[in-house]
Amino acid sequence: MGPITSTLTRLYGTRGWLALGAFAFVLFVVFPVLSLVVPQGSAFHVSAYWVTLIGKIMCYAIVAVAMDLVWGYTGILSLGHGLFFALGGYAFGMYLMRQIGRDGQYQADLPDFMVFLDWKELPWQWWNSDQFWWAALLVVAVPGLLAFVFGFFAFRSRVKGVYFSIITQALTFAFMLLFFRNDTGFGGNNGFTDFKDILGFDLRSPNTRVVLLLITAAALAASYMACQAIVASRAGRVLRAIRDAESRTRFLGYPVESYKLWVFVFSAAIAGAAGALYVPQVGIINPSEFAPINSIEVVIWVAVGGRGTLYGSAAGAVLVNYAKTYLTGAFPEIWLYVLGAMFVLVTVFLPRGLAGLIPSRKRREPTEGG
Repeated sequence: MGPITSTLTRLYGTRGWLALGAFAFVLFVVFPVLSLVVPQGSAFHVSAYWVTLIGKIMCYAIVAVAMDLVWGYTGILSLGHGLFFALGGYAFGMYLMRQIGRDGQYQADLPDFMVFLDWKELPWQWWNSDQFWWAALLVVAVPGLLAFVFGFFAFRSRVKGVYFSIITQALTFAFMLLFFRNDTGFGGNNGFTDFKDILGFDLRSPNTRVVLLLITAAALAASYMACQAIVASRAGRVLRAIRDAESRTRFLGYPVESYKLWVFVFSAAIAGAAGALYVPQVGIINPSEFAPINSIEVVIWVAVGGRGTLYGSAAGAVLVNYAKTYLTGAFPEIWLYVLGAMFVLVTVFLPRGLAGLIPSRKRREPTEGG
């Protein structure tokens, strides 16, 4: 067995590679065939609704993996990852709005909401927003920069625990109020919608939607593999030491604040990328994405799936959001009660989440105070 093979086996194990292979086969082979080749009248046809739903849920799974990296492995309970997700969505939504061009309702060079508000020119934050490469840069740079500035002062001041959670939740709420304002240049209450093209491809085309699904699947796999590589490295051992005994880790000479800062920034950038993938598939982004409840739901996904496992957090996002989709349609008045009950039951009876039910290689679990 060569060194590369040995390293890859150590990272994921045989079962891990089999699971990744099965995931790739289903998403990259089975779904495209069922959606584009199998006739619509067939019972095996995957409709546009399911393509969109699966793509949206995978975006949520990416955020859950990012959240697990900072909470499950580093002990940083952030209630602001919905903020990073929404910022990435808005950054890419600006590009999609510019692609509408004169095909909008007012047939103007400015986005429709700016014409309605009698704006005469693009505000400064829209500079170069018609360039895909610039939008792709902003998708990770804006959430990453905000996380860096906020984390730098918070971690340097040694803000942690419930205080850190409250501050991140307050920051999310502040941005929600900011983006609700019409004068900020982000569409106010309505946000961005009515997208038509991406890189010249029609967003309403089944082929385009399947390609977006495949890109999202690849992004989920890449995010998982990157986070797994981090937690399996020496840096990952330091992160777990910070989670379990931060003071002792600092006493041993490790720059705790630097480790917490870079993992927080990295996680925020992943969440921003997930938001960018979410917007063209769902077709809308508005200030409701900043709602504090969204960030709390991310924590619930991770807790339900299994904190400190990565694969469990992704599975939790899939399970909870599929249940949400079903219950909000069948029993809309009880969904929030089900979500709360699910979190309580898992916390009391399955402290390791659903992943704790699966036999696995021996690993150190998160401590209760982390």
